[in-house]
Amino acid sequence: MTSNKIIEKSEVREYFNGTGFERWNKIYSKSDEINTVQKNIRKGHQKTVDDVVSYIKNYPELTKKSYCDAGCGVGSLSIPLLRLGIKELQVSDISSEMIKETKKRINTLGLNQGKIKYEVCDLEKLKGLFDVVVCLDVFIHYPQPVAEEMVQHLCDLTKEKLIVSFAPYTPVLAVLKNIGKLFPGPSKTTRAYTLKEKGIINAAKERGFRVVKKKLNQAPFYFSKLIEFEKI
Repeated sequence: MTSNKIIEKSEVREYFNGTGFERWNKIYSKSDEINTVQKNIRKGHQKTVDDVVSYIKNYPELTKKSYCDAGCGVGSLSIPLLRLGIKELQVSDISSEMIKETKKRINTLGLNQGKIKYEVCDLEKLKGLFDVVVCLDVFIHYPQPVAEEMVQHLCDLTKEKLIVSFAPYTPVLAVLKNIGKLFPGPSKTTRAYTLKEKGIINAAKERGFRVVKKKLNQAPFYFSKLIEFEKI
């Protein structure tokens, strides 16, 4: 890994253990102390989570499978998965504060009855073998080549299904992103990358996975391409 990437990852970790944690913990909660942009991001992200849950609901013997929520944030996906009755779940995030909050929310709701493993680690250091791996809205912190490497790494951890979401590259979004660069603000602490769908799909294909479903979720200030892969 280059020194630039090490520095960038360190910035992401520091951000999500500090001001980033405070900001996103409010967004992904029922707090009213957020602005209109953040409310729209909350709605968009919830659409993505709801779609993933709807996919998993249709898996045969879903409660007998093992799951990994890679880049769990504050548990927005982990909690509804546990409500489905799954018994084996690993949650991971680069931020120790995010992991603490996820654990707190799960315990508060009394959903800690199964085998749950909490791990503070980067995506590339994630280990294990799971029936289902989900990674939502994490690749925004990775440029295209690294994101494709992460997709292949997650494929190597997956026995059956891999579900990922990312900010898709389109000419319109590229223009909006460049406009945003002209107006730096306190929320632009970490870099945000849009990714080409073809590269993500080809990366998974090289590991023996095929696309099952694709969906674009969008709300004002939120764009996310959701793809469900299955191992061939």
